[in-house]
Amino acid sequence: MHQRTILHFRNLSTKFNTRRLSSIMHSRAILVLGVVVAVAVPALTLPRLPQVALLPVLLGLAPWVIGKYVLCPLRWRALTGAGLSRWWHIRAYAEAELLGLFTPGHIGADVWRLRRLTRSGLNKADSLASVGLDRLVGAIGLAAFVAFAGAALPLRMLVVAFGVALAAVAAALVLRRVRPDLMPRRTLPTPKVFAHALLLSAGYQLTIAALLLGVVSATGNSVSPLALLGAFGASQLAGAVPGPNGASPRDGALVIALVALGVPWIAAAGAVTLKAALAWLPALVLGGISLVLTRRAIRGSAMAPATA
Repeated sequence: MHQRTILHFRNLSTKFNTRRLSSIMHSRAILVLGVVVAVAVPALTLPRLPQVALLPVLLGLAPWVIGKYVLCPLRWRALTGAGLSRWWHIRAYAEAELLGLFTPGHIGADVWRLRRLTRSGLNKADSLASVGLDRLVGAIGLAAFVAFAGAALPLRMLVVAFGVALAAVAAALVLRRVRPDLMPRRTLPTPKVFAHALLLSAGYQLTIAALLLGVVSATGNSVSPLALLGAFGASQLAGAVPGPNGASPRDGALVIALVALGVPWIAAAGAVTLKAALAWLPALVLGGISLVLTRRAIRGSAMAPATA
């Protein structure tokens, strides 16, 4: 009886969080706030730079948009194996990225992807495994590129990664024995699927290097692309401490890493600020349009029984 009560309140809490998350995603005020932030941050920061060139920014932004909003959703789809279309994953990923920019640690993106998967008919365990595997493959792709760039990963990062992996394995073993109903019902992706997902992740890492190279070049500085990717990977260690997009410990660590590569302080801060500000533009356009279409579809399906 006690366990049923706990599960009941847990389900109520989950439903409440889901409804609140849905209202946030469909709120016009939130979208307007995002537009204001996207315009205000570069407007206040970039004029202080001695030089900002537009062409390198556009050349770096274009491949990154493809990597973030095409390659990443395709990677997620390959690891999910739920039979949902490519277009479904692209739209859901764009919506999730928009919410992720509003939440510390980008956690809102994962919550929204879980919600979209469960509403599509996938059970909670398989949905959680889908998002978790996508995160894992993305982290592996980043680590591989950092190693390829010749940047030595900090010992603390390796220890943390190894500890997280052990904790995940231990948690899976405990759940399998105590709560087998929470374990994913689908089998793990085949090695071929993992290899395909890693290839897509590698392509995305290349687009990150292109974006970083573009924003640094826009400030009138030049750094080796491999060194930039290594600096970006090393700065991810600070991602354990959550913070808002553009003002998180991860962004601060990236500024320090760029300075260590010879970029002046003001140029490094401007490049990181520009990178964070640029993330809002495709998220607002692609994620916002998808949310509007989703909202109309929900209203249409709700009105259909009433008019029938």
